[in-house]
Amino acid sequence: MGNGYLRFAALGDSTTVGLGDPVPGGGWRGWARLLAESLRASYDVSFCNVAMSGATAEIVRERQLGEALAHRPDLASLIVGVNDTLRSTWDPGRLHADLHHVAGALAEGGATLMTVRWHDHAALLGLPRLLVRPMADRIAVVNEVYDDLYATFGGLRLDLALMPEVLDRACWSIDRFHPSESGHRALARAWGERLRAAGFDFPLPSLEPGGGCPPSWRRDVAWMVTEGAPWFGRRARDLGPWAVRRAMAAAR
Repeated sequence: MGNGYLRFAALGDSTTVGLGDPVPGGGWRGWARLLAESLRASYDVSFCNVAMSGATAEIVRERQLGEALAHRPDLASLIVGVNDTLRSTWDPGRLHADLHHVAGALAEGGATLMTVRWHDHAALLGLPRLLVRPMADRIAVVNEVYDDLYATFGGLRLDLALMPEVLDRACWSIDRFHPSESGHRALARAWGERLRAAGFDFPLPSLEPGGGCPPSWRRDVAWMVTEGAPWFGRRARDLGPWAVRRAMAAAR
């Protein structure tokens, strides 16, 4: 594809917000912005990031889709679903309906979809054994939904489980749940490779750190105290009782 105007909308949760890749002055950068910056070397890019930390598929449908459609994107990344698996309100049917609605609306609007298959978060997080299998089962359901999306609407997709960076500790923030700058750069690079294979002509996002905040154990500890630990506490309260009931039922 030659030079021209390109509209890119990014929908999803904290990974697309850019958590784990802080920039001087506050805020986050992340893989989607890194990708947009690389695309700007060859295209006049209009970038719209409507992702929200903690977003579920329902939140994407109700609070992000309208703004994304108003942007009339040529490319639309839809990366959400993990937060759905971490709630006691887990509803596979609702997840399927919400993601299909969002993907269908974006595709109907002319966007090329960018979706993923998730890796095994539980194995990386070191969760209690009580939660590992239930979370893995839920991630498998999310991946089935994304398989269906890809079969129905096409587009581009990235299988995170096949990325070697997923097993590289340097690619994860202190919470092991959000990518570090290196992790976000790896994601941007992987998406760049898929876009180039699809005919887009632009330099690949760099894997070399730059433009963000240097690693700081003080900032990491402060983030875990103010954000990370409370988040894990909320998820434990939400999922713990359900996991215990599930384990007891399986033992009968």
